[in-house]
Amino acid sequence: MIRMSTVLPSALAASVVMGVAAMPAQAVQFGFDNITNNNSNDAAIGERQLSMDVTDAGTGQASFRFTNVGSARSSITDIYFDDAANPRLLSSISSIFNSSTGSGSQVSFSEGAAPPNLPGGNDPRFSFSADFSADSDAPVQPNGVNPGEALTILFNLTQGTSFNSLIAGLNSGSVRVGLHVQGYQSGGSESFINLSNTPTTEPVPEPMTMLGSGLAIGFGALFQRQRAKKRQETV
Repeated sequence: MIRMSTVLPSALAASVVMGVAAMPAQAVQFGFDNITNNNSNDAAIGERQLSMDVTDAGTGQASFRFTNVGSARSSITDIYFDDAANPRLLSSISSIFNSSTGSGSQVSFSEGAAPPNLPGGNDPRFSFSADFSADSDAPVQPNGVNPGEALTILFNLTQGTSFNSLIAGLNSGSVRVGLHVQGYQSGGSESFINLSNTPTTEPVPEPMTMLGSGLAIGFGALFQRQRAKKRQETV
């Protein structure tokens, strides 16, 4: 007769392995700093509403998801990537994933931007030089990333580049991302560069990772109790 105590731990351990294997990739979120300050209110809106989530997409790729979370009028119309790392960390844009809302509006971007460099980025204080870019298709502002919308750009990383190396590059400023934002109530436009050195959210275990860790701890305690009980039975 097979005792249930000898079967249960193995089955539960297998569940932990399956749970950890299914966990999603980690994401790091960055905010943006205004560099043009054409209008202080518009600059504040951008810094408050715009964010970028960088996620390890596996197989040598990373995704950049741009979100406009606020309600104030604003539209991300151009996105620029300045890769000054040596060697470069970004190889090429693989795909652009546009989103839409239930109201019928949509996000529609294509690779390449006009102007080719971030407006205001040629200021010596910032020295932004775009290596990759994408912008919204005509009509520009309606097809940009407006409040409640998002856009994801999937990048191929240079061979041998790890996701952690990319995050380190974004933190140090060797890789920078610039946004040109239009469609403000004022009629003006602003430019932003991602905050370097400190991401707004450090890499943290995703829920599935935490679940797997919790289960593993619980199973460890279960195994210890079973071994103690077995020792008592043999005494």
